Amino acid sequence: MFYKDERLALFIDGSNLYAASKALGFDIDYKLLRSEFMRRGKLLRAFYYTALLENDEYSPIRPLVDWLNYNGFSMVTKPAKEYTDSQGRRKVKGNMDIELAVDAMELAPRIDHIVLFSGDGDFRPLVESLQRQGVRVSVVSTIRSQPPMISDDLRRQADNFIELEDLKDVIGRPPRDPMPERESAYAAAES
Repeated sequence: MFYKDERLALFIDGSNLYAASKALGFDIDYKLLRSEFMRRGKLLRAFYYTALLENDEYSPIRPLVDWLNYNGFSMVTKPAKEYTDSQGRRKVKGNMDIELAVDAMELAPRIDHIVLFSGDGDFRPLVESLQRQGVRVSVVSTIRSQPPMISDDLRRQADNFIELEDLKDVIGRPPRDPMPERESAYAAAES
């Protein structure tokens, strides 16, 4: 439930939302997403969190990051760490949970409602703390993928759970061509 006079802030866990939308078979149109939540209340901020590989000449996520930055999103990025696991596979690590939590706690006194785009159960204590401060929290993720992309604890803690698939007609667009293997490493950076 949203109220028109509510001060809203969006907190988007980039890799988590990407994985959830891919599992449901569609891409997110971020211009439509921002418009939808501007319609639902007074949107003060829309944060997008993602890790970036620094040492690559071209990052497949860079065009999205640049577009979001120029179109009203507050971008929060940090360098991802690249390593090789014990089986010799290339892995990328770049968890943004702490940055998201700190920003949400700092903004809490000035907003009425946070919309968290993530299913990561690590955010349950953050949601609980925000609620103690009087902030309503909606969580956007999916239970319709196999396996579900949202932690049961996080879904239960939220004031409102929004099924991502139910937003498909409002904020979705058909998926682009399957992404190259190299680009999929970025999507999994926070896994």
